[in-house]
Amino acid sequence: MLKPLVAAAAGLAALLGASVAAPAFEVGIVAFQMSSETHARVANAAADEAKKNGWSVTLLNSEGSLPKHTEQLDTLIQKKVDAIVVAMGKPVEAEAQLKAIKDAKIPLVTVMAGASPHALFDVQVNEYKVGAEAALYLLGQLGYQGNIMTVRFDGNVGTRIRGKVLDAVLSENTGVKELGKFSMARTQSWRDDVRNGMQALVLKNQGQFKGIWASFDGQAYIVDDMLKAQGLKRGDVVLVSIDGGAETYRRIADPESLISATVAIPFEAMGRKAFEAVDGLVRKKLTKETFTAGPYLFMDAELVDASNVKSYLK
Repeated sequence: MLKPLVAAAAGLAALLGASVAAPAFEVGIVAFQMSSETHARVANAAADEAKKNGWSVTLLNSEGSLPKHTEQLDTLIQKKVDAIVVAMGKPVEAEAQLKAIKDAKIPLVTVMAGASPHALFDVQVNEYKVGAEAALYLLGQLGYQGNIMTVRFDGNVGTRIRGKVLDAVLSENTGVKELGKFSMARTQSWRDDVRNGMQALVLKNQGQFKGIWASFDGQAYIVDDMLKAQGLKRGDVVLVSIDGGAETYRRIADPESLISATVAIPFEAMGRKAFEAVDGLVRKKLTKETFTAGPYLFMDAELVDASNVKSYLK
């Protein structure tokens, strides 16, 4: 009788020990700027997915600082994490760290950062397609005639491509003129940068423009609030941007807002896909080619305006 009891106790102890054992794997997740909603959405979704799958997570915010970003990557290398996910990183500026990650044989997947020879791949949308959708929607709403202004950001590869595609579209549709543009320079205090730059442009060109193109939604919120404070109403100016998210959809559905449309990028799905990839590579021993043959794993984006915004509202 004693032997079965001892065996049962040992089995129970083993079961309890397993339930409190440390996670088998650890993933380091670095977001370049968590104050940017899109960076946070990717990083948090990747972290949540990792925890659901039993991984421990080190979630880091570089706060828009390149020195802090590279330092955090160095920390993860020294910590010998099992995998790394980087949201909206800087593969050119942080090349030495990314090479060190590869040399340490730590699987690295980036999200909307651009291709790197040191990362397995970058989870992306086709920014050329995204840029074309936003540009053509704006010009269509203007009937391909009139003046526009733009607020840009060349410090990120995705937003830079969107701007270049807009330039290509404008070059072929000469009835629309770019009256003025502001290029966001700062990342840590980007809201103030956009507010000050666009306020000057709007005042200088008051009454002379019918459309505004923003390289990402966060810029559009600032412009939207500014135009509303000046008494402009929906229909006075067509404001189009790119990214998507709860606040954007709320504004598109709000008759008081001037935001007409966005091209919605599936940031949460991209974060989950990035973790799914490193989990497959580390735990399931899958190959990189299981997920994509090239340097990018592309996901779909969708234009959202008044015609379909209800399906995006929660």
